[in-house]
Amino acid sequence: MKSILIKNGQVVNKGQIKTQDIFIRNGLIEKIDNLIDVFANIEIDATNKYVIPGIIDDQVHFREPGLTHKATIQTEARAAVAGGVTSFMEMPNVNPPSVTQQLLQHKYDIAAHTSLANYSFFMGATNDNLEEVLKTDAQKVCGIKAFMGSSTGNMLVDNPTTLENLFLKCSILIATHCEDEATIRKNTAEIRQMLETRDMEVTAAFHPVIRNHESCYLSSHFAVELAKKHNTRLHILHISTAEEIALFDNSIPLSKKRITSEVCVHHLYFNESQYATLGNLIKCNPAIKSKSDQKALFQALLDDRFDIIATDHAPHTWEEKSKPYFDAPSGLPLVQHSLNLMLSFYFKGKISLERIVEKMCHAPAICFQIDKRGFLDEGNWADLAIIDLNKKTKVTTKNIHYKCKWSPIEGKILRGGIDATIVSGHIAYQNGQFFEEKMGERLLFNR
Repeated sequence: MKSILIKNGQVVNKGQIKTQDIFIRNGLIEKIDNLIDVFANIEIDATNKYVIPGIIDDQVHFREPGLTHKATIQTEARAAVAGGVTSFMEMPNVNPPSVTQQLLQHKYDIAAHTSLANYSFFMGATNDNLEEVLKTDAQKVCGIKAFMGSSTGNMLVDNPTTLENLFLKCSILIATHCEDEATIRKNTAEIRQMLETRDMEVTAAFHPVIRNHESCYLSSHFAVELAKKHNTRLHILHISTAEEIALFDNSIPLSKKRITSEVCVHHLYFNESQYATLGNLIKCNPAIKSKSDQKALFQALLDDRFDIIATDHAPHTWEEKSKPYFDAPSGLPLVQHSLNLMLSFYFKGKISLERIVEKMCHAPAICFQIDKRGFLDEGNWADLAIIDLNKKTKVTTKNIHYKCKWSPIEGKILRGGIDATIVSGHIAYQNGQFFEEKMGERLLFNR
């Protein structure tokens, strides 16, 4: 591999910003210092630019195998590195779903040949595959995914005995999608009946009514109680309501927590007032909710109730999203623009660069115990992004790298752009071009 010397960058790491050089050799950060004078095959001048650890997105849906008309591991990994994301953890609700060790390994095989970013894949839990789940290697797989509420795909785990045994016997991290299915069915029936009497159509504006606060809290509370009962390592994904915030403790360090949580960029950036203009384009599970929820979620992030910022990147085709509400799938593509959305809050003075790096880079590495990633430290893998905060880019179909070729922020002008993304010591993206001579690495875990 070619050695790389990054000069004069504003290095954002461990709550500090320092002007430093970074020397990379054999895929690793060999030296970080104020002035490094060594020969390197490639030298990058990062004067007046910021260098951050590569973003680690712990929740994405790249749709391969079986749903490749929406996305592939190759296309979405390219989009990820274009946005400064160097590592991702992908979900099991593909076709066929990743619910056996053989099916899980198949995705790793695809990624090894096609993913420009580093990768890991969740093993999927079902109502009847506990024996397969328990075979999962904790050092080589990010975790187990349990859908405690239905979403895209048919992987709902709703058998109480199954859930009890999963939380009791599983020693590896369990990540949960929490929405109470009975509450959602009840709300759906009531909304349908009410609107039929008024001869009105159900639209996306009713999504946060159908998938309401109660459905989220009931399920999240149940998951937390199960985890406390069995001392399970639980990570609850995409919290969307103010009520759920109290379930999470901010009095202990992240490395000591047994129950952790995540908030997604779309729940911070959007609120229910935007269904009027964006409709199904921001239909996702759990639903984007009120302005008061949006405000409370952001404060909970700053207060360390929430540990990680992620995307839940979930692409669908424009044609699928254009269908009537009940036929349109839930999910929106975000992995290319997650940093940009968080930078929009930075430019408004709501969050610092150091805190963005903490929540998008450091915290995922700590939470999942990822080996040698998430920090710009000597000896770690060289995963990093070089950011020019003076860049401005209008989001258009020409610069969207998702296979679906649309975004809910299309037309917006974003401040701050990625000059280069380095993945495991390889320049994967620079000045708008991808370099695929080397693929990303499989993530490993210190467990």
